[in-house]
Amino acid sequence: GQMTERFEIIALKASGISLYRIAVPYLIFAACFAGIVSYLDAWIIPESNIERSQFEQEFLGGSGDVLDRGNLYRQESPGRVFQLGHYSPNSGTGYRLTLLEFDDESEIRRLITANRIDWVDSLRSWEAGRYTVRTYHEEGYSDSTQYDTRIDLNVLPRDLSRTTSDVYQLTWPEAVNYIESIRRSGAGDVALPLVQFYGRVAYPVSLLVVTLIGFALASQQRKGGRGFFITMGLTISFIYISMMEIIEPFGAAGAMEPLTAAALPHLLFLLFGIVLFLTTRK
Repeated sequence: GQMTERFEIIALKASGISLYRIAVPYLIFAACFAGIVSYLDAWIIPESNIERSQFEQEFLGGSGDVLDRGNLYRQESPGRVFQLGHYSPNSGTGYRLTLLEFDDESEIRRLITANRIDWVDSLRSWEAGRYTVRTYHEEGYSDSTQYDTRIDLNVLPRDLSRTTSDVYQLTWPEAVNYIESIRRSGAGDVALPLVQFYGRVAYPVSLLVVTLIGFALASQQRKGGRGFFITMGLTISFIYISMMEIIEPFGAAGAMEPLTAAALPHLLFLLFGIVLFLTTRK
């Protein structure tokens, strides 16, 4: 904008340098900055988000973003399905466990019930003070009771205490594995973490988009001078962010594909920037 006000852009174009060539350094800088933002978001910022979430839970009474509160259903593995009446993430304790095991013909083979199970972090396993095993056979069934023993449950506490901020606390590879674990366990609500993850990946593209739009607007003389540039910058940024916040929930609710919901605002503004740039006087 300052170059335009001082007629430097006009002088450059008069000397034979095209507007495309003038825009290249700005776009290269935007691309480099987008790469830095992607790296920070993929590897550095998740650690800070973990600390922020822990602070909120400890001093602000929790962030209120818990997705699973009770009656949790999971497919722990092929042929094994379980239900928990309630799970407390603070103590790592689950209540009213019902675990069903099926044979190859999809008939119930075993039924395991326990009033309480506890996660033992040092052993990386679940333990129950007492649980009952009912085994089905051709003649009927037989019951047995186990005391103070490890219970075979192939899930982690994180799989039972999902929150809306989980994806933001994971690196990109961890987020991919987390989403896959949700699919495998049959927990549902996979659209929300997908939209959040795609949104994180696509967000750095906005740096290129706003640079393109800003350059197209600032490379011509405008009434209002610097005030016009500031006003347009704030207006476009507000509309851009608002569109992302409005469209992404449609992907989380299943009204559109998560990838489409995350990418659509960037694609629309990219198209707007290209049209604006191409129609700018060269």
